[in-house]
Amino acid sequence: MKACAFTGHRPQSFPWGYNEADPACIKLKETINNTILKLIAMGYKNFFSGMALGVDTWAAEAVLNLRDTNPTLKLHCILPCATQPQNWPEAAQKRYFSIVRRADFIFYVSKEYHKNCMQERNHFMVENASLLLAVYNGQQRTGTGATVNYARKLGRQIIIINPISLNYN
Repeated sequence: MKACAFTGHRPQSFPWGYNEADPACIKLKETINNTILKLIAMGYKNFFSGMALGVDTWAAEAVLNLRDTNPTLKLHCILPCATQPQNWPEAAQKRYFSIVRRADFIFYVSKEYHKNCMQERNHFMVENASLLLAVYNGQQRTGTGATVNYARKLGRQIIIINPISLNYN
């Protein structure tokens, strides 16, 4: 199965933070959307999002928007635990649940939070995808860095978008 998993940094890792109206954030979201369109043209129909704030959410929303005109697309929400968004701001929780409600598949890696559930979610996505689309700034000591390294270890195809230059690595 041609499946693509998403990974990327949380909003606080970007210069614009949580300001999604910032032109640089808008450009990054357009780049993510255009990359997904290219993957669809290559035959990708299944997309995995871990539903973290930032890149995971933006990519999931892009898939849902594209699914409106291409119903063969499937969004799989791979969730680390049922309580993932419980400490998020109310608006972020509403956004999360709106996406999850519209997902084609929902999979919980763990019923309850534990210290490794985020990593287990990332490993599950990489293990079940043929390609990893990462918005990654190169920092090794992050969940995104660990996910990219795990995908490399498993020999997965990886597309990396630099979040500032928007270049592909």
